[in-house]
Amino acid sequence: MITKRIIPCLDVKDGRVVKGVNFQGLQDVSSPVALAKFYSENGADELVFYDITASAEGRRLFTDILTETARQVFIPLTVGGGINTLNDFDRVLKCGADKVSVNSGAIRNPGLVEEAAKRYGSQCVVLSADVKRVEGTYRVFAKGGREDTGMEAISWIKRCVDNGAGEIVVNSINTDGVKGGFDLEMLQAVCDAVSVPVIASGGAGCMEDFTTLFRTVPGVDAGLAASIFHFGEVAIPELKQMLAREGIPMRV
Repeated sequence: MITKRIIPCLDVKDGRVVKGVNFQGLQDVSSPVALAKFYSENGADELVFYDITASAEGRRLFTDILTETARQVFIPLTVGGGINTLNDFDRVLKCGADKVSVNSGAIRNPGLVEEAAKRYGSQCVVLSADVKRVEGTYRVFAKGGREDTGMEAISWIKRCVDNGAGEIVVNSINTDGVKGGFDLEMLQAVCDAVSVPVIASGGAGCMEDFTTLFRTVPGVDAGLAASIFHFGEVAIPELKQMLAREGIPMRV
């Protein structure tokens, strides 16, 4: 049986890890380099590094901080933020990323996912979808959750998978930072639509939320969280041991 993954997320702004609620009200947390090293040594299965304002500010991702972060990490590293071209993919992979996450860049240029999958392989291409419920539908948002694209999320995700995306991170804007649990209904809808790994993001508030996630939506491959790990509310080794005791396959 394939083990489930626990993935901390580093949202990086101006070279520092930050965290907010519903993508707003960002607070300073720590150095991405120090935090990445800590997670790599303390049981995280993978790590996600987002330069969260690169797209909104129309600039390229900070490669110096990324390179130093990658040097500290001995687990798979996914990197996103300001990924708009194949050159951006190439630059980030050369900095030490294992996978590249694309969101706004794919919205602007839907062909980017297919081009990247052909050049680097689907396993390198991660679609990060920022999704919010709007008038009873799931809507895709761009630029770090700031811009409603008007696109229906499930069909958009399916289209990107058909074009070669090898993994999906589903970021629920409604539950982000609220700590009331993952958006299980949304995640089930995504799992029903695609056959690639799906990572749940947004809403984890306690260890039990991960149990509920993996039991209720068994198609989800990984749980991603930020603040509960950053602020020491949940220790990853303890979380994974608890999940293993609950019969959820874990690498412990």
